[in-house]
Amino acid sequence: MSNVSTVKFDEGRLMQVLVAPIVSEKATMVAEKSNAVTFKVLQDATKLEIKAAVELMFKVEVKGVSVVNTKGKTKRFGKSIGRRDNVRKAYVTLKPGQELNLSGEAA
Repeated sequence: MSNVSTVKFDEGRLMQVLVAPIVSEKATMVAEKSNAVTFKVLQDATKLEIKAAVELMFKVEVKGVSVVNTKGKTKRFGKSIGRRDNVRKAYVTLKPGQELNLSGEAA
C-alpha cells in the first residue's frame, strides 16, 4: 500500500471514528511541543482511518498518527467494585503550518 490517498473509506464510518478530543495537561504539552492533537478513538480504528477522519472533519494535513491502548483500571467505592473502560488514544501529528482549533471559537 504505497499510495494512501487511493484508499477510500466510508464517510459515515469516518464520522464515528473520532469519539472525543482529549484535553488534559499531557495532551496540551504534546500539542505545544510537537504540533500534535490527541483524540479518543474507537477500539477498532486503524491509523489510516484516523488520518482520513481528521483530514475530512478538520480540513488539515496529517503528518502521522500514533496510537496508544490504555487498559481500564478497576476502581472501588465502598463495597461496590467497578471498572473503567479501555481507551484507545490517537496522537495525530499535523504537518508544519497546519493548525487545528478545538476550542470552538471561530478563527
